[in-house]
Amino acid sequence: MFDILSGLRIVEAASFIAAPSCALHAAQLGAEVIRIDQIGGGPDFKRWPLSGSGDSFYWEGLNKGKKSIAIDLGSAEGRELAAALITAPGEDAGLFVTNFPASGFLSHDKLAERRPDLITARIMGWADGQTALDYTVNAAVGFPLMTGPPALGDEPVNHVLPAWDIAAGLYAAFALVAAERKRLKTGQGGEIRVPLADVAMAFAGHLGMIGEVTESGMDRPRHGNDLFGSWGRNFVTGDGRQIMLVAITRPQWADLIKTLGVEAEIAGLETALGLSLAKDDGLRFKHRDAINAIVAPAVARRSLAEWRGVFDGTRVCWSPYLKVSEAMAEKGMFGDSALFSPVAHKSGYTYPTPGAAADFVDSIRQSPVRAPRLGENTEEVLADLFGLPAQDIAKLHDQGVVAGDSGHD
Repeated sequence: MFDILSGLRIVEAASFIAAPSCALHAAQLGAEVIRIDQIGGGPDFKRWPLSGSGDSFYWEGLNKGKKSIAIDLGSAEGRELAAALITAPGEDAGLFVTNFPASGFLSHDKLAERRPDLITARIMGWADGQTALDYTVNAAVGFPLMTGPPALGDEPVNHVLPAWDIAAGLYAAFALVAAERKRLKTGQGGEIRVPLADVAMAFAGHLGMIGEVTESGMDRPRHGNDLFGSWGRNFVTGDGRQIMLVAITRPQWADLIKTLGVEAEIAGLETALGLSLAKDDGLRFKHRDAINAIVAPAVARRSLAEWRGVFDGTRVCWSPYLKVSEAMAEKGMFGDSALFSPVAHKSGYTYPTPGAAADFVDSIRQSPVRAPRLGENTEEVLADLFGLPAQDIAKLHDQGVVAGDSGHD
């Protein structure tokens, strides 16, 4: 964590990945993030992976460093309290992150009646309000039919990484800070809508895929594990391990063929083709099968450990294929990285926990903070933001409008 956004207060009412990760990025840069949680937990509170005792590693990972106030959002009193919390006064407050429907009780227009300079960052599925998840958006945009070996035909491949959730959360965090900067200059708030589908479609355009189909009239075929448009794929070492080799730049290509000891074979291929493979990575993609036929037996001549020694200190771009358990033991990764610190979590487990992915070189990196227990900060938030005395807070508890930390959720 860093203190870059110290003093900024964000209220979050959200579940799943995109919106909670938006506020997580702000929390890890020092903002105070207050989660409005449904009493008993929202739809992602017990989402897998779970600990043996039933705590969600997923939930505690996405909500690190936040505060939690548990409110009965099904009651009129609870909804009124949530609205008051979101629109509470303060020059550095009035920032709201959510994936609730745009037209519900947490609509921006209704909330802005109470605080006109409110900034709302709303994660959506489709821009017209239709529901969607990362996996349905990915299917709609076309990526699953470009992924995997050609032999799959029309069989889609769902990616294990929720790329559009992650991208939308990052983009929403950027947009939220941009809107706050605008408010500093103009005093104006407003609503930011970040539909997952728009993020996915935008990147299809940014990556040239729309232009590609427009020009050719055809969809991109599957290329298996070959890197599209350049050279790279997986190869098997002498001890049966898989490694990924990539050569996009000329220095990477030069060091690759040198360390593999295949300079003569590549030179012969270039002579036969009448071209230079060093000058254009597109040519390396075009002639990848011939290159792969040279590289594969060369890689098979050494073990993974031997290749580590050979590649060390070179500009070869490569990586072994690792399971998560193997990566956790790898030097320079996870627990062996400055990004991570051991944190004791509400699940009862202590494990390497990431802070902010960006490194502010001239600022002090602090250890990440665990996610709160559900309702852990209810009394604190009510007292600090509204100045409620203990008897009034107790009355809200008795009425079932709020709940505190039971110690075991």
